[in-house]
Amino acid sequence: MRRVRYESTHGPLFVEEAPVPSAGSGELVVRCEAVGVTLPVVRKVTEAAEPIPLGGEIAGEVVAAGDGVTRFRAGDRVTGLCFGHGYADFAVLHETMVSPVPDHATAVDAVALVRSGLVALGALTAARPKPGESALITGAASGVGHLAVQLARTRGASRVVGAVSGAGKAEFVRSLGADQVVTYDAPDWGEPVDYALDAVGGAPLTPALDAVAPGGRLVVYSSGGGTLQAYDLLLGAKTVTGFQMARIARGRPELYERWRRELWRLFDEGALRPVVHGEFPLEEAAKAHAVIESRENLGKVVLRP
Repeated sequence: MRRVRYESTHGPLFVEEAPVPSAGSGELVVRCEAVGVTLPVVRKVTEAAEPIPLGGEIAGEVVAAGDGVTRFRAGDRVTGLCFGHGYADFAVLHETMVSPVPDHATAVDAVALVRSGLVALGALTAARPKPGESALITGAASGVGHLAVQLARTRGASRVVGAVSGAGKAEFVRSLGADQVVTYDAPDWGEPVDYALDAVGGAPLTPALDAVAPGGRLVVYSSGGGTLQAYDLLLGAKTVTGFQMARIARGRPELYERWRRELWRLFDEGALRPVVHGEFPLEEAAKAHAVIESRENLGKVVLRP
């Protein structure tokens, strides 16, 4: 099979031949039909001290199931998170990280909706939104952010502000339901918001907190770091919450499953529309990474083995 790999930090991505993996206990081997490209994986290629397997969101058909697997069998269509080599024709996923794909949905639908949607829905839930409240979504054109904009509306947001890296993304974000779009270099938020979901971190983190009204909430789910001043929280009686999807997947599988069902319900009802910026073959994985690194993407970036 083909597999994408790299040998050093900032080193080029290349396709190599590798043996098809086998399923261990509790594992599935999946023929990959779509692979979601995420900012955390892209960052690891440029920042990790040692090369790592390129994993991430996978959707495809089960070709083999290991001992102890009870929920899936060969021929099932699934999506899930791969912690090993995922940029490949075949990938190994643990059964606990896998969920079924409905018959009416494509593999691309699944990788664009499920994992990014779970993060967006989880961060939104952590903000404890109430109908009629206003929301700020940073990274509003990203794979997660463009779903968060739509989900905020489904939770009754009366006003949604999207923050993006460039004015060229404004029309796209407004098409998702945002009332206002601002850029990080000119963060004119207008009226303060009741809660904010930050997917960016770094320099935009403090302006995002500034946009939150006194007594409001900021949920941080970015891998981009950043620093906040405790006095700013004290002065406005604001709350900051960190959200990590892995803790939910591992520690609260029943909640993970409930959120997954909600995403597919909203998708079926037309209330949630995942957008794919582009589809790239494995041989063009570097181009897919470049789109993410340059912040060009409007929606999800997908590899198609």
